[in-house]
Amino acid sequence: MSEIRLVNLRKEFKELVAVKDISITFPSSTVTCLLGPSGCGKSTLMRIIAGLEEPSSGDIYFDNERVNDLSPSERHIGMVFQYPVVYRGMDVYRNIELPLLQDPYLRRHQAERKERVESVIETLDLTHAVGKDISTLDNGTRQKVAVAREVARQPRIILFDEPITNVDVDSKVQLKQALKKLVKRHKQTIIYVTHDQTEAMTLGDQIVLMRNGEIVQSGTPGEIYNHPNDRFGGWFLGNPGMNFVEHQVHRDGGATYLASPLFQQPVQITELNGHQQVLVGIRPERVRLHQDGLPCTVEGEIIRRSIVVGGQHLLTIKVGGQTIKAKVPPDQLFEEHQRVWVECPLEHITLFAPEGYRFDSTLTYAQQEETK
Repeated sequence: MSEIRLVNLRKEFKELVAVKDISITFPSSTVTCLLGPSGCGKSTLMRIIAGLEEPSSGDIYFDNERVNDLSPSERHIGMVFQYPVVYRGMDVYRNIELPLLQDPYLRRHQAERKERVESVIETLDLTHAVGKDISTLDNGTRQKVAVAREVARQPRIILFDEPITNVDVDSKVQLKQALKKLVKRHKQTIIYVTHDQTEAMTLGDQIVLMRNGEIVQSGTPGEIYNHPNDRFGGWFLGNPGMNFVEHQVHRDGGATYLASPLFQQPVQITELNGHQQVLVGIRPERVRLHQDGLPCTVEGEIIRRSIVVGGQHLLTIKVGGQTIKAKVPPDQLFEEHQRVWVECPLEHITLFAPEGYRFDSTLTYAQQEETK
């Protein structure tokens, strides 16, 4: 399995710059999810890696081999597209086995060929469909067969282009579970393109978040979610995304303070390079609600309540002149128009500049010692 390294990769379509001078490494035997909204450049980037698009500039390396001038077949990759690519008129087993017969070694060694086919059939839960004609199967099962065929080939890299997009809801769940099992067992180098954050968070060892042809941030799912280095990452990830509340910064002597309707006490922060305004970001599930007031809470009113995934309650709360959202477990019973006490723990606060980038600031209650 190959490491993929991109160096200053750029793709221009006349005036449009689809990929803007990207440099990044995709480690061997890991799953990297290219995540972002439609039109952000993720599919173009994948097609360049595959050899289906030629870069305007920059280099692509598989391990230490520069592959810019190699055709897709010479790059020894596998690809799974949005719509399942299968061989009509054949059963499932033959669909998976047929490409292996193009390899002279595997054509001669039936036992190894059989082991590869049976291994992916087991991994992707296709045993029940082995002898069935592919044309009699639903779209989700066909897509499993397409995935199995590429995995059985054992290419250097497998590229997935939104493979779950065009299947029904039940098949999406089954495919997602099968893919999780697949990547855990076979440890192939995989690049997985998706606009679905749940897929990326579930499947990826690494997420590359893209916007407007650029990489906004790359890291583990936990890093990307818990420590977004740009407001876009805080907004795009999460359902819903982060709360953002504008705040003025006040300075008193050498200290910098954040006076806010979200905090009962002034909050002292480290210097913000002269900024007079910041955005306070906190994820809805990090907002805590209490029935009674505490020193770290402020009073608010629930103005809307809805039920979201997992039976959780999503609450819209008016605090001072601001509204924020809080996500609470089903067993925490709150009603619309109820008065509550809202806590935004400082350890879960992220500060952003008005331009969108994150400040690595430390927050402490200015009167913390007196409160104790």
